Amino acid sequence: MTTPTQTEPLQLSVSNFGPIAKAEIDLRPLTVFVGPSNTGKSYLAILIYALHRFFSRYVDVRDFGFELMYPFLSRSVKEQQPVDVDSMRRFVDWLRDVSVQVEAESSSVQLPDLIMSMVRPLFAISNNLSEVIAEEVGRSFGIEDTAKLIRHGNREGAKVTLCFKPFVYELALKKGKREGAMISISEEIPLYINPHTQRMQAVSFWAHEVLNTPISEDDSRWRQNVEYLIGELFSLVLSNAVSPLSNAAHYLPADRTGVMHAHRVVIASLIQRASHAGLRRDTPLPALSGVLADFLENLVGLGEPGRQYNNKGNLATSLERQILKGQIHSKSSETGYPMFSYQPQGWREDVPLMNTSSMVSELAPVVLYLRHIVQPGDVLIIEEPESHLHPKMQVEFIRQLAAVVQSGIRVMLTTHSEWVLDELANLVHLWGLPKTRRKGVEGANFALNPEEVGVWLFEPKQRPRGSVVKEVPFDAEYGGFRSGFDEVAMGTYNDFAEISNRIEGWK
Repeated sequence: MTTPTQTEPLQLSVSNFGPIAKAEIDLRPLTVFVGPSNTGKSYLAILIYALHRFFSRYVDVRDFGFELMYPFLSRSVKEQQPVDVDSMRRFVDWLRDVSVQVEAESSSVQLPDLIMSMVRPLFAISNNLSEVIAEEVGRSFGIEDTAKLIRHGNREGAKVTLCFKPFVYELALKKGKREGAMISISEEIPLYINPHTQRMQAVSFWAHEVLNTPISEDDSRWRQNVEYLIGELFSLVLSNAVSPLSNAAHYLPADRTGVMHAHRVVIASLIQRASHAGLRRDTPLPALSGVLADFLENLVGLGEPGRQYNNKGNLATSLERQILKGQIHSKSSETGYPMFSYQPQGWREDVPLMNTSSMVSELAPVVLYLRHIVQPGDVLIIEEPESHLHPKMQVEFIRQLAAVVQSGIRVMLTTHSEWVLDELANLVHLWGLPKTRRKGVEGANFALNPEEVGVWLFEPKQRPRGSVVKEVPFDAEYGGFRSGFDEVAMGTYNDFAEISNRIEGWK
């Protein structure tokens, strides 16, 4: 049985967060943030990255550790909803067989009443996990006190709300107080899981082992195993509820070109400083934001022996062929550290990446991530994809990213480029043209469904002081997305006309 809400987008509401006074967005397969500088585009992108990190990794009870999670699970099962051995056996028996009994095309399966009665009490543990999610948010931004993320001058604190009907998750940040989090879901609403994930297969196998374990007079260990399985099922329910946040996210920061050039020096410096920390107590260790640290970690990981190409390497090859006119290579040194280079078409030798054009350095991380790291369902967040690209190449890059979206990878962009939005508008507009009529049209193979694209404008306001984020719908009569770029163009044209008039008058 498929849950009727699976097609609805996940809604994210944010208030008083960084420069943002208020934002309400939907997470689409292609999400674009546009607006003036210092209005919070990167703030919101990093927050979404942190939420992905939490719900894709920390929701898994195994990532918390048995010692941390078991007290919560045990208390919820024993005190809030005592369960007898017979019910536990029925639970494990259902868990063992559910992944093989449902049809392959079913994306979700509803939990029976007995199973839901065991899982529902565990939503209360969210209040105990607020520190964990706040810690991940702080790590991603590179700060220790999440209160620093509250909009300046605001006394109410920041609030983040995730809504994937009927599931609601709220996180509150307040100055001088501990973070608060709450998960709410109606008692009348059914709960669902995706029965075909690898993790579900592992849980089913484990349930088979538990079911075949004899129960002795001292069955406390057996009960612990069952309660832990209930915790595993809860995390599967939660992952299904917040899809697509349950998938991994990868962040390519705006300063990726410099990092690509100097990543060996940066890491060597950090190691050296860390090793001498005890000798220089008055010198603070250099700090990196989580997005930058993760980016560096992924670059270093490319030098690991046996690193395999993922099944979307053809996307990277297309980007190399259409824009870079050459190949990006990653080779391991004797120490296992990666060395990056570029081989232009027709050349026999490689060029060190630091000696290539800024365009090649800018796109090299995108190629490497698509080839080695990003998987279908993942989110690829790219800050300012237009950096160091000629307008013609910006247009072609958006077409390549459209192919990435078509392959099942979700993409999020922050941008200041009118060329990016103009080509995106063309691809959305192209969707309305039948395929039989697209021959000869530029970008004919990259049409995007308008329902899968969301453009959000960050507008600075005086009252309340901060930016307000609103959706910019595609407007066919206007000819694209109303982002405000045309106002800048009109302003410069009017200035030119004024200057021309004065020159004529002076003559």
